[in-house]
Amino acid sequence: MSDKLTTSPITTLLRWILNEEKSGHIFGIARELFFTPAKNDPFRMHRYGRTLETPIGVAAGPHTQLAQNIISAWLCGARYIELKTVQVLDSIEVSKPCIDMEDEGYNCEWSQELSIEQSFDQYLDAWILIHLLRHRFGWREKQPGFIFNMSVGYDMKGILSDKVQWFLDKMADCRQEKETKLASIIRFYPALKEIDIPDRISDNVTLSTMHGCPADEIEQIGRWLIEERGLHTTIKLNPTLLGPETLRNLLNQKLGYDVDVPDEAFKHDLKYED
Repeated sequence: MSDKLTTSPITTLLRWILNEEKSGHIFGIARELFFTPAKNDPFRMHRYGRTLETPIGVAAGPHTQLAQNIISAWLCGARYIELKTVQVLDSIEVSKPCIDMEDEGYNCEWSQELSIEQSFDQYLDAWILIHLLRHRFGWREKQPGFIFNMSVGYDMKGILSDKVQWFLDKMADCRQEKETKLASIIRFYPALKEIDIPDRISDNVTLSTMHGCPADEIEQIGRWLIEERGLHTTIKLNPTLLGPETLRNLLNQKLGYDVDVPDEAFKHDLKYED
């Protein structure tokens, strides 16, 4: 198996979807496994001023970098989609996969399988095709019922870089790229002209920072995302925040993992009082 992610154009994805759907599958997932929302579902909730049809989601990772993976998660009921973290170093070589979830999860920091431009392209494809599938399934609620949550990292300098700024701009207004893609697929789905697909893919973001990122820098980035970008902002904190005694009790005693967290891991990380 290759350790490289290979993208497919939106025309290929749509033809794949329409052809497989004839046999009751999409991306190999049986129709019986698709989640069908209902207005009286007791678990419906609101976040960022919009409806979420389920509180279930997928966290940022290689699995949320490709459009077909995002769509597959949505088909099965995921409605809060945390897109793979983008960052300025988008062409470095790291061991793959960057997250290995056979049992305990190990995250390789600074990982990025696709360039920022490719990432945006994949997120836009998924954005368009999920709206198309909602129409095809006959779901006519005005709100789409799902959220694309951007994820950015890992320090202030990187977030202020031209690359990441370009990404944030495009996620706020994808009209030009969206229209080009719609023109390329409308022949496969003429009803596309009936679908309202917003130009803004996301108005919310999760901030990921490195172990050891100073408290004042985390606050600076958070304030900038809120005040300068106007984004609903979530800040992701590392579990070392809890301190060695609490963390080790949770990890080793309550959860039963045979993992040693060294003292060094707590020396430079954010403290709870910070």
